[in-house]
Amino acid sequence: MKRYFLLFFCFASVSFLLTRCAKESATLTFPALSDYYPLQTGRVFVYRLDSSIIPISGSELLVKSYHAKDSIADTIRDNMMRLSYRIYRFVTDTLETQPWQNTGTFYVTPEEKTVEFVDDNNLRFIKLKQPLRDYFSWPGNSYIETKTATSPYQYLDGWNYTYQNLGMPYTVEKGTLANTVTIVQQDETSPPGPFDVGSYQQRNYSVEVYAKDIGLVYKELIHWTWQTTPPPAKFDNDSYGIKLSLIDYH
Repeated sequence: MKRYFLLFFCFASVSFLLTRCAKESATLTFPALSDYYPLQTGRVFVYRLDSSIIPISGSELLVKSYHAKDSIADTIRDNMMRLSYRIYRFVTDTLETQPWQNTGTFYVTPEEKTVEFVDDNNLRFIKLKQPLRDYFSWPGNSYIETKTATSPYQYLDGWNYTYQNLGMPYTVEKGTLANTVTIVQQDETSPPGPFDVGSYQQRNYSVEVYAKDIGLVYKELIHWTWQTTPPPAKFDNDSYGIKLSLIDYH
C-alpha cells in the first residue's frame, strides 16, 4: 500500500509541476512592437545620412553625406483599410546651409503582431514581428517579388530578419541609447572570401536598430555586385549603400 501511495504522490507532483509550467508558459509576455516603433503624427527624426553611389568609372563606391529628416505627417488607410502613417523624408547638407528638399514618401502600418513599411519604390517590408525576443526570425521581404529572372530585387530574396541584443545599449550620433533591439536582416558575401578585383562577388548586408520609446535610430544597408566580364571590371549599376544614424528627434 505504501508503494502505491508513493507512486500516486510522485505522479500527482509531476502533474502539478507540468500544469504549473504550462500556466507560466501561457502567461509569458513580450514587449509590444509599439515600444520600439512608436508612431505619432508630428514627430520628427533627424539622421546623418551617408549614401554610397557609383561614379562614372564604376570602379569604386563614392560616399556622400547629408542630413535627413523624417517627418510623420499624417495618417491614412491602406488598401486593406488599415491605419497607416505617412512619413516624408527631406535632405540637406551636413551643415544645414541649404533648404531641405523632399526626396521620398514612406508608409508605416503598425499592427499588434507586425509593423510593415512601404518605401518610395512601393516595396513592402515586415520590419518588426512578434514575438519580440532574441533570435526570433522571420522572412521580412516576403511581400517583394524576387523570384523571376527580370526582377530587379533578386538580391532581397530569402532574407531572414533576426532579433539580437534586445534591451542592450547602442551608440549613435546622438549618443548612447540605453534600451535597443538590433535586427540583422542579411549578412552574406557570395562567393565567400575577401574582395578580389579579378573575381566576381556580391555583397548584401543590412541591419537596423530600434530604441525603446524612440523608433529607428540606426540603419545600414549595402548591396553591390562586382563584375569582371565584360572588362573592365566594375560595380554593377544597381550597387548602392545607405547608412542612417540618429542625430536628434522631437
